[in-house]
Amino acid sequence: MVERLVNSEANARRIAMVESCFGTSGQPLSVPGRVLVGEGVLTKMCRKKPKPRQFFLFNDILVYGNIVINKKKYNKQHIIPLEEVMLENIQDQGSERNGWLIRTARKSFAVYAATATEKSEWMAHINKCVEDLLRKSGKKQPKNMQLCGCLIQTLRCHHCRKCGAVVCNPCSNKKCLLPNQSSKPLRVCLSCYDQLWKAKADYSMPSQAENIGNNETKSYESSGEDDSDDDDDVKMDVTDQAERISQEPKFYNDDDVKINTTEMQESDATSDGNQIVKDDVENV
Repeated sequence: MVERLVNSEANARRIAMVESCFGTSGQPLSVPGRVLVGEGVLTKMCRKKPKPRQFFLFNDILVYGNIVINKKKYNKQHIIPLEEVMLENIQDQGSERNGWLIRTARKSFAVYAATATEKSEWMAHINKCVEDLLRKSGKKQPKNMQLCGCLIQTLRCHHCRKCGAVVCNPCSNKKCLLPNQSSKPLRVCLSCYDQLWKAKADYSMPSQAENIGNNETKSYESSGEDDSDDDDDVKMDVTDQAERISQEPKFYNDDDVKINTTEMQESDATSDGNQIVKDDVENV
C-alpha cells in the first residue's frame, strides 16, 4: 500500500498541505520515499491537563503539534522517528478510556482516542509502520525501555536519565547530576539513585555526593525536556477534550492511485472515442 503511494500526486499534495499548516514554525516534511499514512486528533496527556493535538503518521516518522485553527494551522511541531517508537496499552479507568503509551528512549507520553475503534486503528497503523521500517533498515527496537510495575495505573510517566527505564512519578521522584548529559540535576529512577549512593559509600566518591540531589522532585515533568506544550498536572476528563475538536482519523490507502488510474483510462477511452467519431465524419 505505502509503496504505491510513494510517488502519487495525492501523497505529495497531502504532505505539502501539512507543511503549509505548520508554516515557518515547522520543518520540511517532503522527502523522497516518505508517505503520509494517516492523520487525526488525539488527546495528549500534558502536565497541566489533557489537550487535543493534531497527529500525522508517516511511514518513517510521527509528527504532532498544537491546534491553532483546526485543519488549517498548527504550531509547536514535534517529530518522533518511528524506529524508536514502542506502544504500550493503557487500561480504561473511568472516563479515561481508549488510551495507550507512546514510548521512545528520550520521551514517553499517553494519548487517548475518541473511541475504541479509533484507538485500534491508530495502534495497528503505527505498529505496522514501525515493523515495516525496522524490517527494511535491518534495525531492532530498543530493549532497554523497561516499565515499572505500577506504570500501567498512572497517566504520567518519565524516563530515568541514567538507565532509560520508563517509570511513574513516585518511582522517579529523585534527581541527580549526570555531567555527561546536563549541568542541571536530572530525574532518575529509585534504583539508579540507590546505586549512586552505594557507589559513593563504597568508593568514597566526593564528586558523586555532590551529584546527588537531596530533595525529591517538586513538580510533574514530562519525559521530554523540550516538550513545551506540557504544563503542571491537573486531572481532566479526556472524553470532553476529545469531543471539543471532533475529527475522525483518516488513514490513506491506494484508493487514490486506483481512482487516478481509472480516471486516466476513462479519459483516454473518451479521447479515443471522440477521435473515431471525428475520423468517421471526415470520411463521410
